[in-house]
Amino acid sequence: MKENIHPKYGFVVFKDISTDHAFLTRSTATSKETIKWEDGNEYPLVKVEISSSSHPFYTGKQHLVDTAGRVEKFLKKYGDRR
Repeated sequence: MKENIHPKYGFVVFKDISTDHAFLTRSTATSKETIKWEDGNEYPLVKVEISSSSHPFYTGKQHLVDTAGRVEKFLKKYGDRR
């Protein structure tokens, strides 16, 4: 196999911005932001809009997540056709 062609596979913290739930896992995802984790180490922080703590399949509840004005953007593009 060729050397140095694969991305680094290390520890990363993913944080759900809608519920503030964070978890540490291994990934090839990178970020310039970092966070100090419970073990005292600093890890790259990747912010996500939906995770298992906010997805309706896992929570059993329907959440309306309007990030960056998606509804307004849709209405502006297609108009209010009620």
